[in-house]
Amino acid sequence: MIPMSFILAAQAAPEVIDRIPSGYNHFVIPFCVGIVFFLIWITVGCIRILLNIPHSDRLRFWKSLVSPVTIYKNLRDLFCDCLFHVKIWKRKPLLGYMHSAIAFGWFMLILLGHIEVALFVPKRLGISRSALFYPIFYRFFVWMNPGHTTLRGWVFFFLMDFFLLYVLSGIALAVFKRFRSLALGMKHTTKPSLADRVALYSLWLIFPMRLLAESFTADLSGGSFLTIPVNHLWHLIFGDKLWIMPSWWCYSICLGLFFAVMPFSRYMHILTEVLWILLRNAGIKPNHPRKGVAEAEIYACSSCGLCLDACPMNVQKKNLKYSSVYFIRFLRRHNERKINDIADKCLMCDKCHALCPVGVDAPALRRAQRATVNESIAYDYSYLGSAVPVHTATEGNAPEVMYFAGCMSHLTPRIIKSVEKVFNAAGVSYVFADEGGGICCGRPLMLAGRNDAAAKTIAANKKMIEESGCRTLVLSCPICFKIFKEEYGLKGVNVVHYTQYFNELIASGRLKPSMGRERLVYHDPCELGRGCNVYYEPRAALSQLATLVKASKEYDESLCCGGSLGSLTLDTRDRAKISETAVSSLMVNNPDKIVTACPLCLKTFSESVANSTHQVSPVRVVDFAEAISESIGN
Repeated sequence: MIPMSFILAAQAAPEVIDRIPSGYNHFVIPFCVGIVFFLIWITVGCIRILLNIPHSDRLRFWKSLVSPVTIYKNLRDLFCDCLFHVKIWKRKPLLGYMHSAIAFGWFMLILLGHIEVALFVPKRLGISRSALFYPIFYRFFVWMNPGHTTLRGWVFFFLMDFFLLYVLSGIALAVFKRFRSLALGMKHTTKPSLADRVALYSLWLIFPMRLLAESFTADLSGGSFLTIPVNHLWHLIFGDKLWIMPSWWCYSICLGLFFAVMPFSRYMHILTEVLWILLRNAGIKPNHPRKGVAEAEIYACSSCGLCLDACPMNVQKKNLKYSSVYFIRFLRRHNERKINDIADKCLMCDKCHALCPVGVDAPALRRAQRATVNESIAYDYSYLGSAVPVHTATEGNAPEVMYFAGCMSHLTPRIIKSVEKVFNAAGVSYVFADEGGGICCGRPLMLAGRNDAAAKTIAANKKMIEESGCRTLVLSCPICFKIFKEEYGLKGVNVVHYTQYFNELIASGRLKPSMGRERLVYHDPCELGRGCNVYYEPRAALSQLATLVKASKEYDESLCCGGSLGSLTLDTRDRAKISETAVSSLMVNNPDKIVTACPLCLKTFSESVANSTHQVSPVRVVDFAEAISESIGN
């Protein structure tokens, strides 16, 4: 049975103004002006972005839109990232609820409004039925045209009230967050620009004004558990003095102002993140910091501020200005001096990218920006032509693996000795690719924006590896691992990190470590964890030789050691502070050893522990290969 409160057509509304049946009213003008301006702006912007993308990438983009695999991925990401904000929910549930309430709730109000119009608006109203404004202000036109109302609409009355309440709860949390952000899990928030403030206050007013407007006309236009009580309460307090037209005018003005200022504010992300997700899932990467796909990416940033808390440099308040959110803001404003300063300071730990709700790859944009400054620097690559392959063999007699240590491992010879000891203990035949020094993998050149230099280095190494005949390449440096895996395109060669390879040796029984009584904590290096998603294998291997304890920040939230080669200008004191913070996170459960799988992290943590005056008990920092080799004896 339908509750009496839903059957609004039977209620008598006070005649505050003369209601003339119509499909138009002047109050819709502010909304129409704002939305038309916004639609023109977004259309021109999308065309400009697509035209600035290379022709081959455009073809890939159009093909991805009809690929079944990409279609599924696009739909999943659009709902999870744009509407439900799943990434935020997982880490900060209250903040996730706030974002999803506003985004998904508003989406449902728009969707249900259009369905209502399609189902219940009689054809006799003509063109107004399909007008741009009609579904947005449907309750007003029902009130103006009582013949619209049908008893079938009570389900929609309930749903519209439910989602309006859902959005209002999100708006209430957003207002609260501006004053007490820590309560929602955010230590730092971004400073809004003038356009951000205008859009923000407009957004805050849109839904309260919608509640008032729809409540004032609920006597005949329809309503449910939210709008009807407000209508009755207003009548109880003020009698028949309903501010019907002022409320609808205010609602329209708030909407129009929001859409008009949206292109100049952080809220441009609401639609541009849709385009960015489609481009991202098509596999298109930026080759310029502000043009083409990069433009979609920087406008997809919502300036939510999650990267402020994620950035390891935030241990020093003065460094907050170097975070990704401000880098992207200056990219929008074309402030070259500040852009270059911020781009060079970053550690490139990729944490902002990993935690971004829509996957904005700020480190990639920083590399693109660095390339505009550093790529023109002259350099002589003639020595690469004389590089001789370390081992040439046919597939039948090639060693089982090729080991590439990398520059940082060579600066930490204890890692190389441990790796070779494990190889020998497991009976692995191997060739040491860069035993005599070799050539850098090319990653530091890429981080500095020297893409041409990196390409020549990669070509020389690729030739050496392919001519060796080896089918497995093992690397002890996460930086090398990432670049070999993603940039080299080694056909028929299995590229693995030594944590993965040693775990395979243990699982197959070729390597048998002994279980000890020590307590170990494992640190996820930036390039290995967030960069290559290698989290399970090192922990699986270490659990066979000791008890693993947790750090306060692990997996994709693991803290950067501070020694990253990614930063070109960060000073030693700031790096030391970052290292201290990371060590404190690792020591939260008092382990006997800190184990890491990166030579740079090993060096940085060792120095930090040695220089620390706050250690309650001594802790040893060891490399993953050292921990494994020590467990297998002599």
